[in-house]
Amino acid sequence: MSKFALLFLLIFFGGIFAALFFSSAAAFWLYQLVYLLNPDDRWWAAAIPGLPYSFVASALMLFVMMLNYRSLTSVSPWSRHPSFKWIVILLLLYVVALGYALAPNTHRIFLVNFIKLIVIFFVAYKLINDEKKLDISLWVYCIGSTYVSYLIWGTGRNASGRVEGIGFADGTDGNGVAAVLAPPLVLLLYYFWQGSKKLKLLSVFCGALIANALVLINSRGAFLAVALSAGIFTCFMIFSKWQQKGQRAAAVFVIVVSAAGALYVTDDLFWERMGTLKSFEEDEGRTSGAYRMQFWWATFDMVGDNPFGMGISGYNVLSRTYIPPEFMGDMTSRSVHSSWFQLLSDVGWPGVVVFFFLFVSLASTSRKAKKYVLSQENHNHYFKILAIECGLISYFIAATFIDRIRAEAFWWAILFVMISSNVFYLKFQEARGDMLRTKGRVIGGGSSG
Repeated sequence: MSKFALLFLLIFFGGIFAALFFSSAAAFWLYQLVYLLNPDDRWWAAAIPGLPYSFVASALMLFVMMLNYRSLTSVSPWSRHPSFKWIVILLLLYVVALGYALAPNTHRIFLVNFIKLIVIFFVAYKLINDEKKLDISLWVYCIGSTYVSYLIWGTGRNASGRVEGIGFADGTDGNGVAAVLAPPLVLLLYYFWQGSKKLKLLSVFCGALIANALVLINSRGAFLAVALSAGIFTCFMIFSKWQQKGQRAAAVFVIVVSAAGALYVTDDLFWERMGTLKSFEEDEGRTSGAYRMQFWWATFDMVGDNPFGMGISGYNVLSRTYIPPEFMGDMTSRSVHSSWFQLLSDVGWPGVVVFFFLFVSLASTSRKAKKYVLSQENHNHYFKILAIECGLISYFIAATFIDRIRAEAFWWAILFVMISSNVFYLKFQEARGDMLRTKGRVIGGGSSG
């Protein structure tokens, strides 16, 4: 048995033991690792038992949640976060769309997967209910991404100058993998700044491998995602009025080191591809996202005739009807190549409106969380929340150029923002409310006596 296979089995069964006897949160950490390590598709897969690892991890999450439901709900009730209602409404729109989907079989298959994902989302929110558990979840994400980046480094580019075939259970497309790898870089930026010496070294190691993998993949969307999200975070470090000792110097140091590292790992092929950012309509070959914006605009025509959307893959069914032949090429169907237009085509304008309110509730609650921690003069928590927000921004930017509205990591990015709002703000507000209500009852009882 290979060392990787043995290590995975130790992690898997150790995670089950930890979830049952130490911390229920370990069930979600195990689920994250199974998704990121993707044991069924790795070179060491033949050396491990053919178990349904993802199903076991999911079932374990449900089991430990039910086992500890009362204590978990006392600190992480779903009703306390306003974003959950919008997530439920969005899911219901996908359920309703099954009745008129143009590709009903495809819609049914992906709807079942989406329902499973949302169930896991709800359970994970309850399990990850304090700062330490959140930190471990973020580090599991970063370390799992580092392992995938290590595989990419060992495999290298194919004859087309891209990396394909190395990814996750829900897809191995290079752009999709790059979107998953982008958010950890801004998280590692935060841990490099705020962490201990060991965490700083680990952050540099993980960041270097992930950055190298993104260069090899040559994803323009991921490049924009990392550049903008990391840029936003470092700008806040430099220009924010909430400063810690050495904060601006640390930001400048990070910028210099990142620039030097980028010059070292990038090559001519990477910069040649990034040069095409100036025009997404440039003809690079009809299999690499050519005429992408033409696909986006066609969505408006489709939804004009189908305001409630066409269901999952409905865009593909109608693409030949609505996209001019010169943009179709030899393809019988096309995908929309944008998560936002994918949402529009799946469930129409109602879906876009619901997601807009979901985003507003996310932003509003997270803003209140940052305001609260600043009122406690806890600048560390402020920048941690900001880093998690930038991780969400990073995935959203990358997802703009790929069809990933129902992807696992897309909803992880949302999940981490919601958990941070609960951990750093909502549960303290609830405790304060309970204290005031108790005080009111005491005063009321005293006066009536």
